[in-house]
Amino acid sequence: MKRRCTGLRKYMGKPIGKGIRSGPVAVIRDANEPVKRKRTDNSQEEAERLKTACEESKKQLEKLYQKAVKEAGEAGAAIFKIHQMLLEDGSYLSAIYNQIETEHVNAEYAAAAAGDAFSERFAGMDDEYMRARAADIKDISNRLVRNLRGQKEMDWEAMEPSIIIADDLSPSETIQMDKDKILAFVTVHGSANSHTAILARMMNIPAVIGVPLELDSVRNGMPAVVNGTTGEVFLEPEEEICRQAQARMEEEEEGSCLLQEQKGKETVTTYGKKIHLYANIGGVKDAGSALENDAEGIGLFRSEFLYLDRTDFPTEEEQFQAYKQVLQMMAGKKVIIRTLDMGADKKADYFNLGKEENPALGYRGIRICLKQPELFKTQLRALLRAAVFGDLAIMYPMIISVEEVKKIHEIVEGVKAELDEREIPCKIPEQGIMIETPAAVMISDELAGSVDFFSIGTNDLTQYTLAIDRQNEKLEDFYDPHHKAVLKMIRMAVENAHKAGKWAGICGELAADPELTETFVNMGVDELSVAPAMVLKLRKRIREL
Repeated sequence: MKRRCTGLRKYMGKPIGKGIRSGPVAVIRDANEPVKRKRTDNSQEEAERLKTACEESKKQLEKLYQKAVKEAGEAGAAIFKIHQMLLEDGSYLSAIYNQIETEHVNAEYAAAAAGDAFSERFAGMDDEYMRARAADIKDISNRLVRNLRGQKEMDWEAMEPSIIIADDLSPSETIQMDKDKILAFVTVHGSANSHTAILARMMNIPAVIGVPLELDSVRNGMPAVVNGTTGEVFLEPEEEICRQAQARMEEEEEGSCLLQEQKGKETVTTYGKKIHLYANIGGVKDAGSALENDAEGIGLFRSEFLYLDRTDFPTEEEQFQAYKQVLQMMAGKKVIIRTLDMGADKKADYFNLGKEENPALGYRGIRICLKQPELFKTQLRALLRAAVFGDLAIMYPMIISVEEVKKIHEIVEGVKAELDEREIPCKIPEQGIMIETPAAVMISDELAGSVDFFSIGTNDLTQYTLAIDRQNEKLEDFYDPHHKAVLKMIRMAVENAHKAGKWAGICGELAADPELTETFVNMGVDELSVAPAMVLKLRKRIREL
């Protein structure tokens, strides 16, 4: 007789990552959930809770410091020592204790309020170093609040591979994750074009969004099955469902073994058309996955991920070491690094970008770099220094005019002259641009003469062409990446690149869409850059054309 679990719960959502997985649940709760003000009659008890939370925070920071020293050295780990020092700052802690005692409020509210007040005060200072501490104060206050609430940080080292369940996930949250510990994603909100969805496809794991779950009813460690093909999510599944899931996983494993036969083979159609098949990565660790899946190079290194999950800008040396390491790992294969593409949904407090009514159309990408040239020059110095260690190319995002390209080239030449004067080895590599706005497409004939290559970012190009925010889950029924207008724009950009003797590739989500592979090859696309997990699948598809 089959065992039945009376606690079985089945939910339906929108499938965005194919396949099926079973395993324990790990719930990620929103760290920025609003803090409620509550009156308390026992201020002494709240003060004791705060003291305990401070001690727990110090232990966490010391652990983070020791881990960072091993991975990034003393300089990279210094930020955690700064946080520990701020936690011992008399004026900051006194402000929290005083509010608890005089206003009789809960410790969570006092910590959050003090954090906001001190952060605002630091942000208004003239000294650049002190302004940078504003984000540190905010980060510490958030840590205190999490510990007061009893929200434990995800210990990726100790955690067994799990199914991640969350309300939604931001880019900064996903970058912290140990990808080897993720079996599947399940979110209550989010869109099929969110970073969580892109990450799921990048890792080739099942994912389901829009699942009507009450997170408070989900326990860490409870068993679950996620079907990324049908959109089904089972919590505490019965034995028969687990058996079927296991059988499906074994079938997937067999298919994966067959794909391994594509390794070492040339990405060429049956009629001799060669396509360069590259991989998209978000950081140094992802380069290993690109190599493992036999990518011919890196078509998109999202350098903005070096800026996320931090409280201050990465230094020139930190960036140089990251770029150099990837180039050395790729051993002569091309590595195309996109310059900083912050803004829109990718934000860090220390950038102080401010609130915008429409961030997708706002202060982002190359606009930030041209408005803050010193920030841009720091990255360019690291890139030009790294270029001597391999086949590096630089790619600039959100371009809309030839004048922008000319200004960029002037800055690059200036950086090169500065490094030469200091006798630091460097070189100016290939320079290309992202084609992701209708404006860039319409003047692509002019832009082609100013750059070495085009890389078409179909995610943004689609949302700007259709006037649809790709993060808005209410508009998913209207969001059509196969729209004729989008495909015509891609064709126009490719043709104008070729007329100027330049190559053109696609690095957006559409590059991995098997329904469009033949269309892109017929358009004359020279390069496709996809999630590492999609490389072998796409190679098989191209070789069958």
